[in-house]
Amino acid sequence: CAASRQATCVFGCIPVPWLCDGEQQCPDGTDEQCGQAGECGTVSSVCGTKKVQCPGTHHCIPHWELCDRHQDCEDGWDEEGCPQQPCLPGQWQCRNRVCIMAEWKCNGIDDCGDSSDEDVCAPCTPGMVRCDEGKCILESLMCDDKDDCLDGTDEPSTCGALRQSCRVMGQPHNCLPACSCQVCSARVDIRSGDLYWLAFLHLSCSRTHVPCRDGTGCVAQEYLCDGEKDCADGSDEDGCTQLCNTPGHPAPCQSHEYPCGLGSCINASLVCNSQQDCADGSDEGGNCSVPCHRSCAHLCYPSPQGPRCWCDPGYRLAENGLSCKDIDECTELGKGACSQTCLNAPGSYSCGCLPGYLLEPDGHVCKLTGPEPKLLVAMQSEVLSYGLRSGHEEVVLATDKDRVVFSLDYDLVERKVFWMDLATESIRWQDLNSGKKGTLVKGVRSDCIAVDWLGRNLYWTDGVAGQVLATRLGAAWQGIPEYTVVMDGDLDQPHSLVLQPLAGLMYWSEVGSYSRLMEASMDGSWRHVLLAQGLGWPTALALDLPTQRIFWLDEKLGSVGSARLDGSSVKVLKLPWVRSPFAAAVCEGQLYWSERKTWSVQQVDKASGKNRTVLLKRHGQPHGLQVPSWGGPNPALPALLISHPAQPCCPLECAVLAGTNGCAKSNGGCAQLCLPNP
Repeated sequence: CAASRQATCVFGCIPVPWLCDGEQQCPDGTDEQCGQAGECGTVSSVCGTKKVQCPGTHHCIPHWELCDRHQDCEDGWDEEGCPQQPCLPGQWQCRNRVCIMAEWKCNGIDDCGDSSDEDVCAPCTPGMVRCDEGKCILESLMCDDKDDCLDGTDEPSTCGALRQSCRVMGQPHNCLPACSCQVCSARVDIRSGDLYWLAFLHLSCSRTHVPCRDGTGCVAQEYLCDGEKDCADGSDEDGCTQLCNTPGHPAPCQSHEYPCGLGSCINASLVCNSQQDCADGSDEGGNCSVPCHRSCAHLCYPSPQGPRCWCDPGYRLAENGLSCKDIDECTELGKGACSQTCLNAPGSYSCGCLPGYLLEPDGHVCKLTGPEPKLLVAMQSEVLSYGLRSGHEEVVLATDKDRVVFSLDYDLVERKVFWMDLATESIRWQDLNSGKKGTLVKGVRSDCIAVDWLGRNLYWTDGVAGQVLATRLGAAWQGIPEYTVVMDGDLDQPHSLVLQPLAGLMYWSEVGSYSRLMEASMDGSWRHVLLAQGLGWPTALALDLPTQRIFWLDEKLGSVGSARLDGSSVKVLKLPWVRSPFAAAVCEGQLYWSERKTWSVQQVDKASGKNRTVLLKRHGQPHGLQVPSWGGPNPALPALLISHPAQPCCPLECAVLAGTNGCAKSNGGCAQLCLPNP
């Protein structure tokens, strides 16, 4: 047998990961005699000469993964006792030599693992500022041409240019850069110990964001004049009543209202009534006595500027100043009008919901009917169920403590959870009704698996080989791998994968040399690029069928993006708490994702990115994430919730609108594997 990959049993050789995996492969059972005498039970040299073995496990890693500042062994053994290494630009080195992003220091979370990123956060005394390394120095020492900080952060290369800029502005302070901001006068935040820089010269924001007036940050354009203060100084809500009728902004007053001089609006019926209803009195006097003789389509009212036409609510005055035209709220307000379907009507509009949803009393938001939607979360060696309304937590699946439940998915027909087990290089399953466990396929490694509950297949990505593969859900492991390669060739590190079974489509992200989002039929044909611009590392995908959009979380850019399923109407929100997303799910109006860096599961409003909430936080990294169905005793009947990531929180009636799956009936007439092609 090949010593680096195989172990010897009575009848021949078996792959090393099959040792001690809980299933007997050798006829004499020696592959399960863990820690006992016997050739198959001996694991001291199973990795061969080109790999090293993580202590206490059968996991082998290449030599070059030792001390690469990335934890490859579950217990971090491969990064212990490593020599001092410098961190990359923009990173900060912990006492244990781990490199973290500089902005993670003093964020209240132990990102280093030894708390050194939080131990340096005691405030400096007044008149002093903190170096990136943690040392406090006098504020007057900043930009004095001497390295008072050991790391030189008090003397950036732009000190001279910024000092000159400050003199031009009349600022008597030294100047320092902070990220893309150029600022004058250093100050320290008492709570976190982070440096803040005042008297901003300019602030560079991305094209989708605008700077706050005080220069402390950027906010998304969607947040302007939305009724909430997103800038620390509230400047994103200033002057909203003065906005012109420009694309993307509402008119200052509606057609049935009169604009006062100070920017407020009053009903047109209150103008020229001999009472000052505007604070500045601009609604009285002037030409109020001139009678209305204009041919207005709706109504005419007197004003200090002379007679004017006005329109009923839901209409807008036309360019000729006489006629009124209907306002299409569904188009102008977009998703702000209705959470699902919108129907425009003359002078008004109405919201509707897809089957399985109920319109809330506010007339805009749709909520699921039936049982409480729940979130399945892979947390280390367990799978938790989390009630999205009650917050109730329950362990529904547990594996051996030394094994990690990685990517997971759910089969709503047989109520089985499938997951990737990296330690044994296998895809396993458990029946949530009976508790029975089994193995679907062995000898595979994947970052993401996805269940086609309708065509009865399971798909997975292999980023190293650049492939998407599939096998039958009902396959029983017989010692011989039974799966097919669906796509091969020019895939550049496929990562996250989601399916739309009723339409026979699949979507995946690629995070290789050129990041992109892809779409294809579930048989691998009709492959094309969905999106290739504005992406960093899209590591988590989720589909939202009620709105026909695909969502992604970008680890490199720290953002949440979404687009229509044809790749149009792209929307990106940069969120500081998106750091290391692994999996995502959408339910009703919320986006959920697992964060490996902060060991948490979080949620935000899927449209605005606001109202962030940490749902779960544990000592262990969360991985797979799904919104499953907890239907009745016969889950083959129409269920209220569809558990697949392509239909999270989407009732079966809603999903039927998406299309049909040719493999749904009689396995498409195939003797073995049927792959749908719409």
